[in-house]
Amino acid sequence: MTRRYLQTLWIFTLCVLACFSQVDAGQPNVILIFADDQGYGDLSCFGSETINTPHIDRLAKEGRKFTNFMVASPVCTPSRAALMTGCYPKRVGMHQHVLFPTSKKGLNPREHTIANHLKGQGYATACFGKWHLGYQPEVLPRAHGFDTYFGIPYSNDMNYPDNKEKPKGGPDGMDELWADPESTLTKWKTPLIEDEEIIELPVDQRTITRRYTQKAIDFITENKAKPFFVYLPHSMPHIPLYVPDDVRNPDPLYAYINTIEHIDSEVGRLLDTLDDLNLADNTYVLYTTDNGPWLRFKHHGGTAGPLRDGKGTTFEGGQRVPCVLRGPGVPAGSVCHELTGTIDVLPTLAALVGGALPSQHRIDGVDMSPLWHGKKEASSREEFLYYSSHGVLEGIRQGPWKLLVKLPRQNRNTREAKAAEVLLFNLEEDLGEQENLADKYP
Repeated sequence: MTRRYLQTLWIFTLCVLACFSQVDAGQPNVILIFADDQGYGDLSCFGSETINTPHIDRLAKEGRKFTNFMVASPVCTPSRAALMTGCYPKRVGMHQHVLFPTSKKGLNPREHTIANHLKGQGYATACFGKWHLGYQPEVLPRAHGFDTYFGIPYSNDMNYPDNKEKPKGGPDGMDELWADPESTLTKWKTPLIEDEEIIELPVDQRTITRRYTQKAIDFITENKAKPFFVYLPHSMPHIPLYVPDDVRNPDPLYAYINTIEHIDSEVGRLLDTLDDLNLADNTYVLYTTDNGPWLRFKHHGGTAGPLRDGKGTTFEGGQRVPCVLRGPGVPAGSVCHELTGTIDVLPTLAALVGGALPSQHRIDGVDMSPLWHGKKEASSREEFLYYSSHGVLEGIRQGPWKLLVKLPRQNRNTREAKAAEVLLFNLEEDLGEQENLADKYP
């Protein structure tokens, strides 16, 4: 009788464990790496002949590359708000350029973010990196669904508390800063925050990329037995550029290359951790960036590859960004040319992990999980809207056609307004937006 009871209990225990294993397998982990000001042409898997990125390339080889991936704004703050909420920035009131240390606003904690959603599904959630959605404690990451936060609250070229006493700008100024690695401590006052407290002022920007990664590795290791979401918005390669002394090339002409390759090596450390913990097969790793390259900083600012212009503009170089994805069900070595973007990440993850999005929060993103998984019946977005860095609607994309209506700045003295510039491009035939077809197709 006792033996039969023990056998029954053992079988029951095995069944329960099997059920838990199935639940765990059905809840994929998520790592979202969000670089800063990295251009479309700044990865070797996207055609760079000067930057070597073997670890990010590995994501593309073992997963899927997206060539038509859009961000909702060509500058930092609005773009990040869109990623977190699945909304065009104007819908959530974060459309008017970027926040500064003196800004009194931030992303409303009532908004439903990726972290809110995944936390509601039992995920451990963490943000390690640049936030730039508000500096006050009530709008920092832990107010938006993250269990823990470690990073800088705004761009690494901003000073606490009033953004004054900053070094000389421009490419020449950046050369001087690169030549003096100690300048991160002597000429900047960017704070490092843990949860809601400043723990380092100024932060040592030379080591910050490595420290973000280590924090992510520690968090993943600690939470390996449960589903986790790691948001890793690197501060780099936003100017000023810094890397650890042990990997630094002193020639400022190689500053940007050096910085991207350091980020890549840190991605490699993260991927190795997933391998070591046997988590790689059940973890989505998405790598992309917040907007295009800051071209005016020349060799400190990256390249948009075949695209026109860069950061701050609604041309493709400002808003089409590199994106690679690896994870369960994602076909290895595949390329997706369909239109999608950061506003689709939230609804896509919601479809993959479960849980209904709150009906009171209307969003602009759509579920792109069929595209992520390479389904033949998958369709792209029907349209995409282009908002300027100050939230002005400048254009629309439908299929291959892109229409931009650029309003000139009004002369403050004469109040004379020039006519709007109308631009029409067929992106399938003219990716670089060089031939304006507006007169041909009025």
